[in-house]
Amino acid sequence: MSRRVVGVTLDNLEHLSKHGRTCVYWELAPHLKAQAEEYGDTEFEKEAWVSSVLLEWGSCGRIVYCDGIPAGSVFFAPPAAVPRSLAFPTSPPSADAVLMTSLEVLPEFRGGGLGRMLVQAVAKDLTRRGVKAIEAFGDALPDEDSPGCVTPAAFLQQVGFKTVRPHPRWPRLRLELRSAISWKEDVEAALERLFNTVTVTTAEPSLRPA
Repeated sequence: MSRRVVGVTLDNLEHLSKHGRTCVYWELAPHLKAQAEEYGDTEFEKEAWVSSVLLEWGSCGRIVYCDGIPAGSVFFAPPAAVPRSLAFPTSPPSADAVLMTSLEVLPEFRGGGLGRMLVQAVAKDLTRRGVKAIEAFGDALPDEDSPGCVTPAAFLQQVGFKTVRPHPRWPRLRLELRSAISWKEDVEAALERLFNTVTVTTAEPSLRPA
C-alpha cells in the first residue's frame, strides 16, 4: 500500500471527508459556529478560514492518501487564528506553540499508523519553520461511534504529547519538536556520520608513500 502526505490547498479541500469539509468547531468562535450551522454555509466558512491562514501564515493542514484514496487529514495554526483555542478550561495555549486542531483518519483506514504519520508530517513542517512546539487540546472521553472535532487525549499521548495542563475532560498537551524526530531519521543520521568517518580514516593510508 502506497502512502503519501500532501499539504492542504484550496484545490484539494474537496478531498477532505464531509465532516472535515464542514466542521468549523475550531475555525469560528462558539456563537458564530452556532449561527453558521443554523443559517450559513459551514463548508464556505471552512474554505474561507483555510484561505486566510494560507495567505497570512502559510501551510495549515495535511491530507494523507493510501493508494491515491484520501484517508485522513490534520489541521494546525497559530492560536491567534483559532478562535476556539480560548474557549477551553485549560486555555490558553502557550505563546511559543502552534496549535494542532483537528485530526481525522477515516474508519476504514484506522489502525495502520496514519494518525502518527500525519503528526510527524506536521512536526517536520513546523520544525523547518522554526516552531518550538505543538500543543493540542485533547478529549479524555471521546465518543468512539461518531467523528469528533477534538483529538482523543490517549492518541496524543501515544504519539509523544505530554500533558501540560490536566483536566478530567479537556487536557492540554504539548509536543516538543526537538523530540519529534523519528527514530528512522536518527539512525540515518548516525549511519551517515559513521560512513563519513570510515571513509576518511580508510582513505588516509593510500596517501602515504610506499
